[in-house]
Amino acid sequence: MRVLVVDDEVGLVHALRRGLTAEGFAVDAAHDGATGLAMAVDGAYDVLVVDVMLPRRNGYEVVTALRAQDVWTPVLMLSAKDGEHDVADGLDVGADDYLTKPFSFVVLVARLRALVRRPVAPRPAVLQAGALTLDPASREVTRDGRPVGLTVRETALLEYLLRHADRVVGKIELLDHVFDTGGEDPNVVEVYVGYLRRKLGRDAVTTVRGAGYRVGGA
Repeated sequence: MRVLVVDDEVGLVHALRRGLTAEGFAVDAAHDGATGLAMAVDGAYDVLVVDVMLPRRNGYEVVTALRAQDVWTPVLMLSAKDGEHDVADGLDVGADDYLTKPFSFVVLVARLRALVRRPVAPRPAVLQAGALTLDPASREVTRDGRPVGLTVRETALLEYLLRHADRVVGKIELLDHVFDTGGEDPNVVEVYVGYLRRKLGRDAVTTVRGAGYRVGGA
């Protein structure tokens, strides 16, 4: 398995290279964000280890740029920043895991192997279907590039539909995963679909008779 380590701490990179090589990884390294980004885009890596605080481009910028270029290689972010918002920021920009320094090498290797086992598939930070976009982190919604204000529940409904845009989503499934109220009248789904249509356009959500709903956005 090929791993790229992007970190400006030369001693740490040397230790990771030695340890990961012993674990059967083929290791490349970069010491700044710009170089790491270029190598990640051009190289066929199985997993990336990216520090947050990097010269030239920080780790958040590197991961954001990778995902914007449709590079979905799994990313484990490393950082001495252990605040909950720091972790959330890393995951929100498209990282797959986040490990704070100092860390256990055994745990690092286990997490890398877990990431490599996952199927590599597009996991965009911003969800999109046609002219509709939703950033789950900021909860910003646009239609044709124009911002649209939605309530928390309306946003949750739209997010679920966008995450399953490849299929029809049933009313009961939406009740279970979006409303989660236990026994609420299924008609509440129709009510909120109506709210979305009024704000986003009639074609934003299509009703498939007898089956459920599918997000539109064309």
